[in-house]
Amino acid sequence: MINYRNLTEKEIATLTVYGCSAENWNDVQVDDTFSPAFIANVYFSGKVFLGTYQKVFELAGGLKKHSGIFNCSLHNCTIGNDVYIDKIHNYIANYVVGNGSYIENVNLLLVDRVSTFGNGVKVPVMNEGGGREIPIFDFLSAPLAYILTLYRHRPVVIQTLQKLIDAYSLTLQSDKGTIGENVRIVNSGSIKNVRIGDFAIIEGASLLENGTINSNAQAPVVIGSGVKCNDFILSSGVSITDSTLVSRCFIGQGCIMGKHYSALDSLFFSNCQGMHGEATAIFAGPYTVSHHKSSLLIAGMFSFLNAGSGSNQSNHMYKLGPIHQGIAERGAKTTSDSYLLWPAKIGAFTLVMGRHTKHSDTSDLPFSYLIENATESYLIPGANLRSVGTIRDAQKWPKRDNRKDNKKLDPINFNLLSPYTINKMIKGVAVLKNLQAISGETTDIYTYQNCSIKNSSLIKGIDLYNIAIYKFLGNSLINRLKGTKFSDIDEVRRQLKPNTQKGLGEWIDLSGLITPKNEIDILLQDIETDSISLDQIQQRFEIMHQEYYHYEWTWACQKLETYWGKTIENVTYDDIVSMVRLWENSVVKLDQLIYDDAKKEFDLNAKTGFGVDGNEEQKYQDFESVRGSFENNPFVLEVLNHIKRKTDLGNELIERLKLMRV
Repeated sequence: MINYRNLTEKEIATLTVYGCSAENWNDVQVDDTFSPAFIANVYFSGKVFLGTYQKVFELAGGLKKHSGIFNCSLHNCTIGNDVYIDKIHNYIANYVVGNGSYIENVNLLLVDRVSTFGNGVKVPVMNEGGGREIPIFDFLSAPLAYILTLYRHRPVVIQTLQKLIDAYSLTLQSDKGTIGENVRIVNSGSIKNVRIGDFAIIEGASLLENGTINSNAQAPVVIGSGVKCNDFILSSGVSITDSTLVSRCFIGQGCIMGKHYSALDSLFFSNCQGMHGEATAIFAGPYTVSHHKSSLLIAGMFSFLNAGSGSNQSNHMYKLGPIHQGIAERGAKTTSDSYLLWPAKIGAFTLVMGRHTKHSDTSDLPFSYLIENATESYLIPGANLRSVGTIRDAQKWPKRDNRKDNKKLDPINFNLLSPYTINKMIKGVAVLKNLQAISGETTDIYTYQNCSIKNSSLIKGIDLYNIAIYKFLGNSLINRLKGTKFSDIDEVRRQLKPNTQKGLGEWIDLSGLITPKNEIDILLQDIETDSISLDQIQQRFEIMHQEYYHYEWTWACQKLETYWGKTIENVTYDDIVSMVRLWENSVVKLDQLIYDDAKKEFDLNAKTGFGVDGNEEQKYQDFESVRGSFENNPFVLEVLNHIKRKTDLGNELIERLKLMRV
């Protein structure tokens, strides 16, 4: 707690000699140990509180500057200890500046009204015509935003959440802005009605207006040259550079935007990346990535998306305006120059290639290819399960988590196979078999949800889905028994018995949080009764995330009982061994398909353009010097190692089960 006092006559005289003046010197209060030695050419008006200035800042290249206040006008400000302020071309008004901050060559720092600093701003996500406006606030999480966006059929839920967010925003309402400790603001334009957290770095920003920068020591926020942001909230660890434009947006933890990206009326959650292109009215769940010029994401919901160059969508059919929307479920990819006419729904982990204008819904056929063929949309069910790219994506996402903050807002489940995707595959098998039954097994082309499916693709799709289903169920079974001790079948049955009944039924993906729908329904009921706070809602999401594997086993156990045709209480040694053998076979089959797909990256076509001006042998030598050999490729070695590890794991369990029979 600082004890402020009035300036002494000697201090006023010294400040006057140093070119300072004041509207009223009695309104300037200083710390007990204040010295005027490092205050020059400053005009004070309104109530001003000053600390002490003893720190020396060492800048890049070794230049040193002593803390102090120079060449500026201060109005109604509190300036903390060891702050450096210089060359403020207009003035600083109504700000509290934290200890150790460095502010130089800035046009204007101003709070000109009572503000909530971006909290409560409504973002018309997914529908430019309105109807899904989301109130943003400091701690907005992806699953909460998912509910706010898509659960409009539960109006009481939406109204209650709006009330809670409004109440939180009111707690922040102030006519004073804050600049946290150890903040650096240099060579920037106007900053108006912005709350800035600790350790933020703002260098060369053009305009920041009506927003919050939730920076902290663990995860500083970086804002670079030419950036313009208005009506915004930036979460910890965000980087926005290179003249990027942000308007009415929430930017989640660890997001990176640069290279002239433009984002309007959108929500971006953890680890999104936007460069060169444009986003309008999108819900960008975790790991939504767009790196290329001419790529437009508009009026859609995405997560774990990789948008190819020139990808784009249309939400405007030139009738009632831009009112259409689309959903690409987790893991979808769009290739270069792909196009989707909304409304449409793209299944999880589906690759979209070409132009698609017939409003397809492929959500029950995940891991597919959606390909244009002579203006028709052809679907190849399950094809992405055997793609090396899909596996590589699943491996890289956890490694590319930029979140450094101890408090993570978005609970993210990275699992490729989960009750959410496996249940879709079970539905997918039923859909494909039903198409066979209705149209006949000898039909050349089947029609499903405005897509065409070739007979050969349908048969392979059923096979691929079954392989993945058995792989998942076997994984769950083996993980349940791994590292446990048992001496007879009764002990095995006890270990297989679920710890909870939570997990049965349908599962959903709330933009990264994979959880049973029943758990969300219970949460929604609690929200409707107005008996839960925003913090408690976030805690419930985190509990669901932490309990995922318990819920998963409950779900998988029921599916295993269906497969065995008996309950866990009646399962036998032979039943378990049979599933383990089926699992081993499925793992090896799928890995072999992935291995074969990886091999294509090393075939003769892949070597085109190598060994320029050389002979055939030099082409191979050049290729291997750059790309390495197939046999020694780290990913290929990992696939082979994965086959061995999983086979050993299955054999080890079977050997332990055999001991029960001795």
